[in-house]
Amino acid sequence: MSKLENPVQMAVIGAAHGIKGELRVKTFTGDPLALADYGPLQTKDGRTFQIIDIRPAGTVVVVRFKGISDRSAAEALAGTELFVDRSVLPDDGEEDEFYHADLIGLDVRDDTGVVGKVVAVHNFGGGDILDVTLAGRKGVLIPFTQAAVPHVSIADGFVQVNPLAAGLVDDEDSEAPSRPGFDPKGRPRGPKDAGGNR
Repeated sequence: MSKLENPVQMAVIGAAHGIKGELRVKTFTGDPLALADYGPLQTKDGRTFQIIDIRPAGTVVVVRFKGISDRSAAEALAGTELFVDRSVLPDDGEEDEFYHADLIGLDVRDDTGVVGKVVAVHNFGGGDILDVTLAGRKGVLIPFTQAAVPHVSIADGFVQVNPLAAGLVDDEDSEAPSRPGFDPKGRPRGPKDAGGNR
C-alpha cells in the first residue's frame, strides 16, 4: 500500500491483551467498534494492519490483527499510531463537526483580516484546542468553542476568531480587585511561617 497523502489518526495501540496476540486499542472514532469499517489501517512508516476481530473492553477495544498471533509480537506494537487517508472518511457529519485534519492549515481571521494559521489541533481532555501561529508567535492556543471560534469555513480555507473570547486580547472592562496594597502583577506570597516566597 502506498504512503498516505492526508493521514488521519484513527487509533493508537496500547498494551497486549492475553497471550494470543490481541491488543488493547484506543480509538478516536465516534463508535469504537467502527474502527474495523475503514479497511486496512496504516502506520506513518507504511506498515499495514488488517483487523480480523474487534470487541469492546471498557474505554478501549480489544483487537486481533492479521499476522499478530502471540504476546511477544503484540507487545512490540505498543504505542503504534494507526491512520487512514482522509479520502476514505465520510463528509456527512453534523454542520458543526470537523475532522482535525481539515482544520490544520486553515487561515485564522479576526475583524482585521488574516492574523495567523492553524498548525495543530489538541485535546488534553477538556475539549479541542487550536494551536495557531499569530504574527510570528508560535504555539498560541485557542479554545475551539463557539464563542472563541464562531465561524469555520473549510471550503473557503479559514476560521473566524473572536479575539476577546479566544484570549488574544485583554478585556478592558475587567479590573483587578481594588484592595489597598494589592499589586495584580506581583507574585503570590504565602504566610511567612508557611515557607512562602518572602
